[in-house]
Order: sequence, then C-alpha cells, then structure tokens
Amino acid sequence: MTDLEYLILLNLLPDIGFIRLNSLLRRFGSIKNIFTATQAELEEADEIGPKIAASILSCKDVKGLEAELKLIDKYGVKVISYLDKDYPENLRQIYDPPIILYIRGNILPEDKFAFAIVGSRHASRYGVTTAERLGYELASRGFNIVSGLARGIDGAGHRGALKAKGRTSAVLGSGLADIYPPEHIGLADEIAGKGAVISEFPMQVAPLRDNFPRRNRIISGLSLGVVVVEAAKNSGALITADFALEQGRQLYAVPGQARASNSYGTNMLIRQGAKLVETADDIIEELQDVIKGYLGSRMKSEGKYEPDVLEVSAVRNLNESEREVFKAIKGEPTFIDDIVEEADLSTSEILDCLTRLELKGLIEQLPGKSYARKD
Repeated sequence: MTDLEYLILLNLLPDIGFIRLNSLLRRFGSIKNIFTATQAELEEADEIGPKIAASILSCKDVKGLEAELKLIDKYGVKVISYLDKDYPENLRQIYDPPIILYIRGNILPEDKFAFAIVGSRHASRYGVTTAERLGYELASRGFNIVSGLARGIDGAGHRGALKAKGRTSAVLGSGLADIYPPEHIGLADEIAGKGAVISEFPMQVAPLRDNFPRRNRIISGLSLGVVVVEAAKNSGALITADFALEQGRQLYAVPGQARASNSYGTNMLIRQGAKLVETADDIIEELQDVIKGYLGSRMKSEGKYEPDVLEVSAVRNLNESEREVFKAIKGEPTFIDDIVEEADLSTSEILDCLTRLELKGLIEQLPGKSYARKD
C-alpha cells in the first residue's frame, strides 16, 4: 500500500485528524509503522487512547479502502494528502488542516489568490444579487471564489465567478458521492469544470449538521479573506468569520438594512471591525501589498509588459480606443511615434486617449514626449 492509501484509511476514521496524525507520526516515524503497531504501542502516542487505538487496528481490514477507491475511480475524483507538494498553500498554514482532500476538477497554484463569499441560505434578493456581483467582479480580476455550494449566498457567489469565466472552488460538508443540496448537482458539475469541488470527507459521507462548521474552516483556510454578504444571528457564515479571524485572514462584510434579520450578522461584524464592502475594489484595496507582492508587474525578457491584477481592474473600465493606446505602451518609455505606428487610430485620437489615461493615473508622460505605465 502507498502512503496515500494508508492516509485514506485513517481518514475513514472520524476521530483521526491532523493533530492526532502528527502525534502518531512523531511516535512511529512513518505512516506504514502506524499500521504495524500493537494496541499498547498505539496508546503510547499523545492524544491516542484505547478507543482510538482500537479503531486504528480495526481499519487494517482493507475492504473499506477497496470500496473507497472504487468510488474515487467511479466519480473521477483526485485525492491529495497534507504531505503532498500540491496541497493548497493557504490551507497548509491553518492550525488543523485536513489530512486528505477529495477533489473533482483541479486546484491550481494560483488558486491561493482567493476570496471566500459566504452568507445566509435564506438570502434576500439584494443579498443574492450582491453576492453574484462580487463573485463576478473578483473572478473577472483573476481571483478564485471560494464558497460552500449552499443555497442562497454561496451559490450566488459561485455563479458570479462562472459568469465571469473565472475560477471558483466549492467546499462540501459531505462526501463527493453525496452532493448537497441536490438541486446544486448541476452547479457542482460546472464548478468542477472551471475550478474544484472539494471535500475532506470520505466519498459517501452524508451532509450531517455537524459536518458544516468543520467544513467552514476549509473555506476560510483556502482564502486570503472572507466576505460575509448576509448573515442572521446564528448563521453558519459567522462561524466562517470566526475561523477567518483565528486563521489571520482578512474579514469583510456587506452592510444590510437596519433591523432586517439577515443584516444582524454583517452589521455586527462591521461594528466589531470588519471592513465594510460595497464593491470588489473595497476588498482588493485592503490587501494591495499582498496582491502586488504575489502577482506584481513583471518585465519579461522579451520586453513585454504583464500588468498586475490591480491594474487589470482599472483597464477593464477603459473604452476600446483607450485600451488600444494603453496596450501600445510597453514596460519602458514609449515614444508617441511608436504609439501612432502600433495603434490603429488617428494622431488626434491617440493624443486624446493619452490625456485621459494620464488623468486616470494609468500612465505618465516622460521627457521627450514619451510615455510609460505607472507602477
């Protein structure tokens, strides 16, 4: 058996998580050695008592593993463990990361550049519209949208990202063979095609109530920040907000109507210091240094200029002529003659566009009638 198969076996046990796995590895040195240990030896490890030791011994029967591997194959699922190099970097940093992730679709390195959008299952029309708009705006600027596939706000955030043809990740409170809610099975298929559907639970685990708070730590753990759109007093979204704060993530909230039940949680979070959000720019603004440090504006060896994500957001608002002129300006001083040669516009149109681009703070005029993009 491979180390991954041993870890899948351990993950089938409800009482084995990251903390206890580390304790076992410290005691036995390798995953394989855990499965050759006796009951008494297992009990010597920290956090492992007689009950858990007995459950580890009982799972040496590989029938459970064989059934799980058949389901993994049937549903086209990829499985990675905490020990794998392609395990999500953001998630690896939290206190108790999942030891196993079941994935439909793909997790890419750039998916670390993510924001979670969460909120009420019983969302208002305003809440759904806002979540979808924020999902669209953020995904169109290159961010992965993470949520929980639930009804209401979660589903709206995912749909916004899909409309923008961007990346989105759904984290489930059930196994991938039991998608919940059932009316979002089609949405899950779409997400798998443009991102990832993720679970730490074995394939056939049902969507039990206790699974969802545990799921929420993964939603925040995968993200740079969490945006709460609507949340009632006892909303699960507030649990995700708590995890975000524990994990050192940025917390955002969309203000709601006074006295509206779904506004209780978001307005409370704002009073407690969460960043008030109305547009995607409010979200990005708070993490500009992190974002620029990760993407940056890079000068390619061949002289091509690659804009960072913040610049892209401004460029999207340009008209067609302004875009053409902006594109003609490279990562080094570009003279007016070169712009005229490249842009299919009259000189007067180009000069007009240059003035507007300067006013918008995207370019600057240099000595000798040349232009450069601003950092």
